[in-house]
Amino acid sequence: MAINELRSITTFVRSVELGSLSKAAAAQQITPQAASKALGQLEQHLGVRLFHRTTRSLSLTEEGQRFLESVQPALQGLQQALQGARHTREEVAGPLRIVGPRTVLQPIIGPVLDEYCRLYPEVQPDVQLDDRIGNWVEDRVDVGFRLGHPPEEGLIARRLFAMQLLICAAPSYLRRHGLPRSLGELSAHRCSGFRRSSDARVAPWRVRVGDSDQDQAIRPAFSTNDEAFELRAVLAGEVIAQLAVPTVAAHLRAGRLVPLLPQHLSDSLSLHLYYGSRVAQPARVRRFIDIAVERLSDSPAFVLTPAELAQAHARGVAGHTTGR
Repeated sequence: MAINELRSITTFVRSVELGSLSKAAAAQQITPQAASKALGQLEQHLGVRLFHRTTRSLSLTEEGQRFLESVQPALQGLQQALQGARHTREEVAGPLRIVGPRTVLQPIIGPVLDEYCRLYPEVQPDVQLDDRIGNWVEDRVDVGFRLGHPPEEGLIARRLFAMQLLICAAPSYLRRHGLPRSLGELSAHRCSGFRRSSDARVAPWRVRVGDSDQDQAIRPAFSTNDEAFELRAVLAGEVIAQLAVPTVAAHLRAGRLVPLLPQHLSDSLSLHLYYGSRVAQPARVRRFIDIAVERLSDSPAFVLTPAELAQAHARGVAGHTTGR
């Protein structure tokens, strides 16, 4: 139904209900001239006269009465549907579909989700973690997270923080195998490789050299497609790995892991939160975005400062030297 037809029918029904064309115009916040024009367009479109009109009275014709009986229930149903949609938009309840990479994201959004669910228990989060990038529209995503550059055009992206990638090892590994002092010395060490879901290949490490990042090929003594399992092997002292700082920050601060070659830390990629509209968002989506941005934007829990990194490295190297 075209919008002019909808306005004309609404004007007709409101005129009957209120008994006046001018009152119907006021109820719709349009001028009496616009209401009269809309009614005239409707009569012309139908080819029948709907009202007997004088300057002081308004009464239905026989055709107008039959038309009213046909359209009034349908118009009421449409108005109820519109009101219901507006109410749903403001209601903090219903499904919330969240997508993001399986790698790294679990320790980041876990606390955010915990807080969100406590505040809004009527929302049902549906979290899908997959390192492969799907179709945002086809997957009916409400909110997404992505590593790297901002997502495709048409989506709104909020940068949360730089994703630092750091080479690290457990003190027990360093006591047994020694400390690599350059990228070239990594070939003599037991390195862990992460196997990508997209092509099942072991990804090279991404390292900073000078002012840019480059790939560092490794010969893996261990490989996996699960970050938690890789972290377990590193904490056990079996391998050296390059891991995302959000995954290892607590272990670095507690001394369970030692940062290696800190000058080669890579931070050129960022974690972004993205969504489809700044305006037409249900309240449950807006509230999640607000909490995520507030809790995650440049959060010190997930980013190491240069001073922190240098201190952890110096402490780990000193401990290794003392242990030897």
